[in-house]
Amino acid sequence: MSRWTPYVTVASVVERAGAFLMVEEDRGGPETLFNQPAGHLEPGERIRDAALREVREETAWQVALPDYLGLYVYTTAEGLTFHSHGFSGMALAHLGSELDPAIQAVHWLTLEQLEGLEREGRLRSPLVLRRIRDVLAGRFYPLDALHER
Repeated sequence: MSRWTPYVTVASVVERAGAFLMVEEDRGGPETLFNQPAGHLEPGERIRDAALREVREETAWQVALPDYLGLYVYTTAEGLTFHSHGFSGMALAHLGSELDPAIQAVHWLTLEQLEGLEREGRLRSPLVLRRIRDVLAGRFYPLDALHER
């Protein structure tokens, strides 16, 4: 009997002056892909702490994440399932630290630029624009919707 286990991840939508904080990743294909700062939950880590860590490691930005966007469930074409916790927030300070080695560049992109990347097939997943559209529509949950011990 096989056991199915989804991957637990976090992703953060950070907006500043109408642009969104994005990372450009080399995923081994012919072109780089774009994503929000995102990654896997580490053992013993709280979900919001993971989101803050991923933003810091991937973008060298310190952010505040006061809003929870909810749980996004995504299954890839290969059959991998991700349970992605989304957060929304604001940039506080650029830290100037080194970026995670998987990150090629950090960008502030408008919704129109991201829609263009979507048409080119250069977004990491359909969740990228879904999370941004949820932020723009004001779809938030209080952080205490997460029950962690």
